[in-house]
Amino acid sequence: SLADGKPVSLSPLESQPHSPRYTASSQRERESLEVRMREVEEENRVLRKQLSLAQSRSPSHHRGNHSKTYSMEEGTGDSESLRAGIVAGNSSECGQQPAVEKCETIHVAIVCAGYNASRDVVTLVKSVLFHRRNPLHFHLIADSIAKQILATLFQTWMVPAVRIDFYDADELKSEVSWIPNKHYSGIYGLMKLVLTKTLPSNLERVIVLDTDITFATDIAELWAVFHKFKGQQVLGLVENQSDWYLGNLWKNHRPWPALGRGYNTGVILLLLDKLRKMKWEQMWRLTAERELMSMLSTSLADQDIFNAVIKQNPFLVYQLPCFWNVQLSDHTRSEQCYRDVSDLKVIHWNSPKKLRVKNKHVEFFRNLYLTFLEYDGNLLRRELFGCPSEADINSENLQKQLSELDEDDLCYEFRRERFTVHRTHLYFLHYEYEPASDNTDVTLVAQLSMDRLQMLEAICKHWEGPISLALYLSDAEAQQFLRYAQGSEVLMSRHNVGYHIVYKEGQFYPVNLLRNVAMKHISTPYMFLSDIDFLPMYGLYEYLRKSVIQLDLANTKKALIVPAFETLRYRLSFPKSKAELLSMLDMGTLFTFRYHVWTKGHAPTNFAKWRTATTPYRVEWEADFEPYVVVRKDCPEYDRRFVGFGWNKVAHIMELDAQEYEFTVLPNAYMIHMPHAPSFDITKFRSNKQYRICLKTLKEEFQQDMSRHYGFAALKYLTAENNS
Repeated sequence: SLADGKPVSLSPLESQPHSPRYTASSQRERESLEVRMREVEEENRVLRKQLSLAQSRSPSHHRGNHSKTYSMEEGTGDSESLRAGIVAGNSSECGQQPAVEKCETIHVAIVCAGYNASRDVVTLVKSVLFHRRNPLHFHLIADSIAKQILATLFQTWMVPAVRIDFYDADELKSEVSWIPNKHYSGIYGLMKLVLTKTLPSNLERVIVLDTDITFATDIAELWAVFHKFKGQQVLGLVENQSDWYLGNLWKNHRPWPALGRGYNTGVILLLLDKLRKMKWEQMWRLTAERELMSMLSTSLADQDIFNAVIKQNPFLVYQLPCFWNVQLSDHTRSEQCYRDVSDLKVIHWNSPKKLRVKNKHVEFFRNLYLTFLEYDGNLLRRELFGCPSEADINSENLQKQLSELDEDDLCYEFRRERFTVHRTHLYFLHYEYEPASDNTDVTLVAQLSMDRLQMLEAICKHWEGPISLALYLSDAEAQQFLRYAQGSEVLMSRHNVGYHIVYKEGQFYPVNLLRNVAMKHISTPYMFLSDIDFLPMYGLYEYLRKSVIQLDLANTKKALIVPAFETLRYRLSFPKSKAELLSMLDMGTLFTFRYHVWTKGHAPTNFAKWRTATTPYRVEWEADFEPYVVVRKDCPEYDRRFVGFGWNKVAHIMELDAQEYEFTVLPNAYMIHMPHAPSFDITKFRSNKQYRICLKTLKEEFQQDMSRHYGFAALKYLTAENNS
């Protein structure tokens, strides 16, 4: 307390002036202590002034050794002055430098490619958003995969005062493909070298981050460091915290040239305008060409080339305090960067082992990382008060739609769900699909929540074709799913399954939104609209592909019906043929689906006819019909007004009929519903009268919409409903 100039608490003496212990001797001791305290405060003030003067006069300060930089910039003076609204500095003139303006936009560039890196980016962005108080502009250099994933994610995330721009990483490959690189990041690990060319020419400065970074402070503090650059300093970097560039890790270890320990490029401050004037592009290319003649390839991607340039031109670097890039690699010296949790600002998981890296405090770092990994991203949709946001058409349309709803309507929550924008992360796991040459491929489409995860392995064993799944999960559940999938040999052996996470929001299960998400992201011309509780018969995938050709689905509006059955047994010897299934039906081991509670749902399939059918046969639509069908990918979407339990499939089949789809039952296809506990939504439907009233209201409104849209032909739906 004496050292940082704050008053020392004298409460034990002050609070009891009349106690027996409060003697003349105590009074003298107190006065003596106060005098000494004032002396220490004055000595500290003079010492701080001398330090500031010494720092401002020393031309080598920014390039001084690492420990000096840390001791000058990590202490309370730095953080206190930042909080006081000025940029903490290395000279007395910094008191006049403005801090980051309240609404100043902070620019961040990230190179991201592939499915796994897209997941990492989300955690990094969460940590930045959690602490930020300024508008942010992310510049994402992404391949086509990452762009599809992240564009959808940010579009559905709708975070205020955040702008996203994408730059095609694939177009930049030719700029760096001539450089052999052994690093696991591949060609994308070299793309930070070309940011001066890639980013807009009017962008003056940018913070560049690796995807394996976690922020523990407001990124504005790092942005403020740009004010400290002097002379020809154009790169802000933290010293490398391993011995890699010292060349003593193993016998005959020969790293690229570097200044001392070299610098780590996981966090970079780039003064783009000055770099362009210095002809950075020419500078790094000439250096790389020269060094590659002897080194043959890079080992640490762009970092090797940055360091080789700095070795030749040390004046380019402003050395950041090491807490701006605490590197958790093997053999790291990062523990010297912090004495307390409050010292940490940026954590860098720069080991291929990531969370399994060896470090004395790795549990603490891992918990900090997991906090953001599992943090509810919806909570980060916070307004920046006082900062005008750019007009967002999607957000404005949403607000307009919501404002037109009557909040006093007893069905308001149902109606509101139709317009809720759910944050969506497409292709959460690696996905590969090779299109079939005969153009007959079929994707199984389904949706699920956490309580149905156990069905995934069984479905994968029954269906070898592509699958598109929408999973309704919280952020924490998404990580549980990831661990489950990565621990499953069955799921990890399948790359043709697209897992699309739709994050939880609101009180209803948005079943039809989930179906639409899964339908929208299929790669095949046809899809089998199933549910997660059904196991398709063995061989159904190949049978459907043949049926697609046989029934000319490409040129006709048909919906091919796969008859549905159910078992009440958790352990079932799955029938391997239609004959075996019929035998089980006769024995009472299997039943036609929902025959005992909702006969109308599948009665039009005509199971009696199916028993002896050997060729496909046509059936007519009837009220409440909800079969499972194979259709072309251009079929209409499901109606989002139906959430939870009730009428979600019925409405879709009705719309197919209105669009004159022909319903054709496949004679040698079947699927079996496996037993499970009742869902939360069916429980609400059964127990909540208002739920049933609202469902009836939505149903009537849907039928009226059908009449308006399809005219006279749709009157039969009203008539059929009245008769049923």
